[in-house]
Amino acid sequence: MSSTTSTLGRFTFALALGLMASTILPGMAPEAQADSFNAKPGAWEMTFTGVPTGMMIPPDALAKMPPEQRARLEQSMQARSGKANTHVHKSCITKEDLDQNRIIKEDDEDEPGCTTTVVSKSSSKLVLERSCPAPHATTSRMAMETKTPESIVASMDTERAGAGKVHIDIKGRWLGASCAGIAD
Repeated sequence: MSSTTSTLGRFTFALALGLMASTILPGMAPEAQADSFNAKPGAWEMTFTGVPTGMMIPPDALAKMPPEQRARLEQSMQARSGKANTHVHKSCITKEDLDQNRIIKEDDEDEPGCTTTVVSKSSSKLVLERSCPAPHATTSRMAMETKTPESIVASMDTERAGAGKVHIDIKGRWLGASCAGIAD
């Protein structure tokens, strides 16, 4: 099933299914690195609440599945559509991550060709757009804001071409300067 996923794709898909994958957002272009995001480096706890609508799996991927597997997956997705799923994840955010807009990190190795663009950026607000090409084409828009250096709120909307959509609300809270025991 992981070959049918992508995000701000892979995470969004897993969240829509009620699973947890790795976290999201790669580094940005140098021109987007002017101001650091006003958040403290260290250990963070991020709470993701996602609401999927539709079938988050492209029709061509569903068509390749054995009938029993497809039926189970369609039934599962229909049961979850419109219902919120919440997941909590701890991560270590470094000063470099903040400088490079990687507040929420991801491993892009499974997502060749994805591009992330900074729409707007200040020390307190960051708006990003991300697109990934076919065969698992997705588009996402994320707005993130620091209320204080120890608190982050964000929302993200992701749409998979020909499939479904996911809206995710994110709340982050700083746990402390030490990242001991946290594996990203």
